[in-house]
Amino acid sequence: MRHQISDLYQMQSLSLESKIIMTQHRIRGWYDYYGGDVYVSFSGGKDSTVLLDIVRNTPGVYDVPAVFADTGLEFPEIREFVRTFDDVTIVRPKMNFRQVIQKYGYPVVSKEVSRRVQYARKAITEGREQNHGDYQKLCGLALDKNGDKSQYNCEKWKFLLDAPFRCSSECCTIMKKNPMKQYEKETGRMPIVATMACESRLRKEHWLIHGCNAFDAKRPRSQPMSFWTEQDVLEYIYTRKIPYASVYGDIFIGEDGKYHTTGTQRTGCMFCMFGCHLEKEPNRFQKLAETHPKIYDYCIGGGAEVDGVWQPDNKGLGLGKVLDYIGVNYEKPPDTEDSGGG
Repeated sequence: MRHQISDLYQMQSLSLESKIIMTQHRIRGWYDYYGGDVYVSFSGGKDSTVLLDIVRNTPGVYDVPAVFADTGLEFPEIREFVRTFDDVTIVRPKMNFRQVIQKYGYPVVSKEVSRRVQYARKAITEGREQNHGDYQKLCGLALDKNGDKSQYNCEKWKFLLDAPFRCSSECCTIMKKNPMKQYEKETGRMPIVATMACESRLRKEHWLIHGCNAFDAKRPRSQPMSFWTEQDVLEYIYTRKIPYASVYGDIFIGEDGKYHTTGTQRTGCMFCMFGCHLEKEPNRFQKLAETHPKIYDYCIGGGAEVDGVWQPDNKGLGLGKVLDYIGVNYEKPPDTEDSGGG
């Protein structure tokens, strides 16, 4: 049964204690449905750290392994943190990030935009762009069922059709989803993930259709924290004093009454450009320059044109040119120059 957006808002307004109880109920339902053949998708980030703690403290739920996709894109502190846990299986992709970019393209703006640009460009090369849905949306021409302008139009990013580099959303599939799918195929276990509806429109729409336990989805998965917010996650860690990756720094309550971290705000793939255009400075790349300057240099530097297409080379990933093209500042603050480390 499809949920209403009002259902989500009501659940998001609940107390943390109520959310924990509801989350455990959904975990137990998923666990029982699959006879215990489930696993936690564990990235080492704060969200999945909370999820793993809840799963392993849910009554009636036993011996649930965690699975970590070692993509090579994680912060070093994340990988060190993951190694402190028991019963964690490590899976790896068949391609590295540089190979993925060289073959498919860079992840820019969002999965949705990158995918539209990727497929619209293909349609253009095949001479069928005029009736192609992704091309129509990038041109702002798509209409909804009522004949009004579609909410999925993204003409702001039409200029990416002429970018000197390829755009693609394939990295998430190749680097993370495929290794997890292979694990599921080999073990028969079904995933429990820490995604939240507040993180993106796509995740919100998925919850509205499937709810927390997506038994009927194309790829069934449990998302028992879908109605949580980042504040809930930080409150859980802060009040329960559970261990978390050092890359976040300290968690504290600010003058605004909200929870904050002194370190990085996000710990996804270090080189991912999804959403970076929305960040206030210092953004993720400027912070990377401060905390991991050698990794920053490899990320921003390098790159070369191959057959007219900008892509990584042996010197680096070449993200600097991509960020310049989409208008995101990545310059090191003056006091980080030649600071060493890595």
